[in-house]
Amino acid sequence: MAIPDYQSLMLPVLRIAAEGETRVPIASDKIADQLGISADEREEIRPNSKQRLLYNRIHWAKWYLVKAGLIETPKRGVFFASEAGHRLLNSNPSIIDVNLLKTYPAFADFYNATSPGLSPENIPSAFVSSATAVTPEEQIDAAQSTIEAALKADLLSRILDQTPAFFESLIVDLLVAMDYGGSHENAALRLGKSGDGGIDGVVDQDRLGLDRIYVQAKRYAAHVGVGRPDMQGFVGSLVGFGATKGVFVTTSSFSAPALEFARGLQQRIILIDGNRLTELMIEFGFGVRVSRVVEVKRLDEDFFADE
Repeated sequence: MAIPDYQSLMLPVLRIAAEGETRVPIASDKIADQLGISADEREEIRPNSKQRLLYNRIHWAKWYLVKAGLIETPKRGVFFASEAGHRLLNSNPSIIDVNLLKTYPAFADFYNATSPGLSPENIPSAFVSSATAVTPEEQIDAAQSTIEAALKADLLSRILDQTPAFFESLIVDLLVAMDYGGSHENAALRLGKSGDGGIDGVVDQDRLGLDRIYVQAKRYAAHVGVGRPDMQGFVGSLVGFGATKGVFVTTSSFSAPALEFARGLQQRIILIDGNRLTELMIEFGFGVRVSRVVEVKRLDEDFFADE
């Protein structure tokens, strides 16, 4: 099953807290067992993070319950249900959500103080419909994903507007940034010098040139995919050079027959489509620059720990 949103987890979290002192990792395992969440789903990681999604959502559910006075946190990492929390559970609620928490004055004060930054008019339209079901961190993740998707599309559009030489140079720059080719000068010297129609460049895999990687670059529009004939031509060139490694880069995508053909080869060929190419450009800073940095800080529990 899909991992429930943080509001759907509020009632299970409060029930676990009513059993006595507990911690988020313990509550996470118990709730996962109760809801039948699979082992793989339990290990699902939030985008752009190293934290497990289930753990993160349980953390936020607990935090909102604390703000409503339904859960108490006597010391670092430990929490249990308050008297108010027990009274709420005794009323047998079918669900606990933000609307219910607003009936508690402490939470209403907190929510009214923070809601301007969380209100729908301040949330990108791509996820307004689900804004109340996601945590503030997930809102940031969704916004970042939306911005990055637009950036990728812009990058591909700009690449297609450039010359083939610009595209080939971009590929060399990327490979050098990824520690191939030794230096830009050494790598660029071999670009387009092979004299073979199936090879666009050759770079050294190591600085001494003990092993080489052969490169094919296809600057295709999005609707023109790389087919099996393109792949066969590249492989034929690799065989002619006695090469065992190659990188095939395109601004579009690889057809199913091309992918199937590549999987059965003895040669090691890395396929980089338009999406992966833009991911690498963003990762290594080609054609992009930082326009804004959002710094998210957390409470430092060690600062308040008992000596």
